[in-house]
Amino acid sequence: MLVLAIDTSTPAVTAGLATLAGADVTVLAERVTVSPRAHGELITPHVLDAAKEAGVTLREVGAIVCGVGPGPFTGLRAGMATAAALGHGLGIDAYPVCSLDAIAAATDATEPFLVVTDARRREVYWASYDAKGARTDGPHVQPPESLGLSVAAGDGARLYAEKLGVRVLEPHYPTVAGLVTAARGAFDAEPAALTPLYLRRPDAVEPAARKRVTA
Repeated sequence: MLVLAIDTSTPAVTAGLATLAGADVTVLAERVTVSPRAHGELITPHVLDAAKEAGVTLREVGAIVCGVGPGPFTGLRAGMATAAALGHGLGIDAYPVCSLDAIAAATDATEPFLVVTDARRREVYWASYDAKGARTDGPHVQPPESLGLSVAAGDGARLYAEKLGVRVLEPHYPTVAGLVTAARGAFDAEPAALTPLYLRRPDAVEPAARKRVTA
């Protein structure tokens, strides 16, 4: 099966194509640009460029995998909206993947580890995994501090390695291989809804009642 993978949950804008045969994932093409303010501008060109490099058309894609965070509102929605629109237009399913799970799936850890990404505001998103890459806790958002494990992947681990007390592993951002690998067990069933993992309360609030103006 040919799979399109998309993720905009981190500063990296990621899109690419891979084939899935049983448990084997083969990446055909991948486009990644680290640009935290250009998710909306770059994600569709990245999809089209990856398809061109892979020598396929989007009509050949059998499924879409999309990272759903945790991540900031604006960037995360760009990738999810693109995945939903392409799924609708092509008549194929779009499968959500926790972006931290995608990083974990591409990590070569041999012991329990963390995945930590930058949540801005001096906080991190994190989850913990066993030596086989299965999530054991999280995702959570909090200030960076020791979380009880000594190795971690993700850009948050790189930024806050000293505070976390960890040895940093790659990858720093979700990859096409990791996204497809993390999703492969879901392809035999109906996809879950593309629901973003924000983990924070929204900054925007409903306006209060209007004040009465008196003479």
